[in-house]
Formats: sequence, structure tokens, C-alpha cells
Amino acid sequence: MVEIEVGYAAVDRQALLAVTMPVGTSLRAAVLASGIALQFPELVLADCPLGIFGKVVADADVRVVQPG
Repeated sequence: MVEIEVGYAAVDRQALLAVTMPVGTSLRAAVLASGIALQFPELVLADCPLGIFGKVVADADVRVVQPG
């Protein structure tokens, strides 16, 4: 298992969720499983850009999450 944080900031609110994912989980799968969409239903997580520490990740569907 890998502990990660999933965050999102809108103009009027932000969220940072600590989640635990199985080793080998893709970045996009982790974001989808995090539940962040419940707080931001306007997000289309299936195809929106994702990033790590503010840098866009081009291969979010295959890049696996890592601690740290």
C-alpha cells in the first residue's frame, strides 16, 4: 500500500485528502478512487490534466503513484 495526498483548489475552496492506494495504482485511478469528485462535482476527472507538485503529468493513466 502507498499513502498519498490528492488535492484540488477551486477559486472559492480547496481540499487535500490523504488516501492509501495499492502499489501499482495509476495516478488517474488514485484520483478517481480518492473521492475528491464528491467535493467538486464540476470536475471531469476522467480526462482532466493531473499533476504532481504542480507539474503536469502527461502519462497520468499509466504513471503509478509513489510515496513522497
